[in-house]
Amino acid sequence: MKPLRILFADDDLKYSVLLKRFLEKEGYEVTYVGNGQLAMEQFSVVKPNLVLLDINMPELNGFEVAERIRLIDKQVLIFFLSDRSDKSDRLQGFQLKANDYLAKPFFPEELIARIQERFEANNLCSEDELYPFGQSVFNFSTNEIRNGNSKVVITSRQAELLRILIKNEGKLVDREALLTSVWGNASYANSLALNVQITYLRKALKNDSTVKIDSLMKKGYMLKVKAD
Repeated sequence: MKPLRILFADDDLKYSVLLKRFLEKEGYEVTYVGNGQLAMEQFSVVKPNLVLLDINMPELNGFEVAERIRLIDKQVLIFFLSDRSDKSDRLQGFQLKANDYLAKPFFPEELIARIQERFEANNLCSEDELYPFGQSVFNFSTNEIRNGNSKVVITSRQAELLRILIKNEGKLVDREALLTSVWGNASYANSLALNVQITYLRKALKNDSTVKIDSLMKKGYMLKVKAD
């Protein structure tokens, strides 16, 4: 398989050089640029599989770069790497169809884990990432759950949760593991948010009587599918 091509844009040179070296040691091809304008100029040259964007950059900021990329490429993955961790910034990032948002500082290993999760099982070459379960099919690429003629569109955060639960069907998924994978940490506020998102997921799955999400108090959640 060809190495993953990464376009990395960040104006913090010292930090970026270290992260670039770490990514290259993992076998990735990394093109680094120091501002948003250069990121757009290199995008068509590099043809990246993944774009890593800081937000506060000269010329064009990360949000502006992501918006322009999405006008020309709906499939390439975009991760924001930023010291701006406010809820409003995260929401704006996901509204621009970003696939992930890591708040600085983070461990490079966490970024690697998220990259591997996204591209595992050769899904890089697949236009749609589909997960059949129960009487439904979940399209992770479009956040759609289809059951017969019924279609429900869920949020990106709910999609992340559902994919993890489907991959672990019939197994208890630890709360802390879910929180770390989807939110980045297991803070009290994020724990409350997890409860809310699970409630929304249950409503989204109500059209499929063969599927339910069980909870074990303070332990985690399990996706169960009844036999036909």
